[in-house]
Amino acid sequence: MASHRNEKINGLIQRELSLIIIHKMKDSRIKDSNVSITRVKAAPDLKTATVYVSIFGDDHQKKVVLELLNNAKSFLRSSLGQVITVHSVPALIFEIDNSIEYGMHIESILKSLKDDKELKDQNEEDS
Repeated sequence: MASHRNEKINGLIQRELSLIIIHKMKDSRIKDSNVSITRVKAAPDLKTATVYVSIFGDDHQKKVVLELLNNAKSFLRSSLGQVITVHSVPALIFEIDNSIEYGMHIESILKSLKDDKELKDQNEEDS
């Protein structure tokens, strides 16, 4: 029962935080970096919630945006408290999620292998 509740709260936090970041945060560095929340994992006692964010850009840009999010924790937490109804809004911990970039990297490797195979097959047919 508690795990189902946690899943619902994780989804609610993810959805509402995404909207807050899109609509309420004014810093152009955040808007320009295409930040998206990939998942949220709240502790069972709801004291903390780890927010995994995907940030497109180079390492410097990721570091800057992560720092901006960390500096805005209190604003984000209070804004979140205005829209969700839980006894206590969890403290937010932001971490970078590189899974999307990793997936794109794997996809490019697979495409390269496929292209190499097609080129090899074509060369064999021409011979």
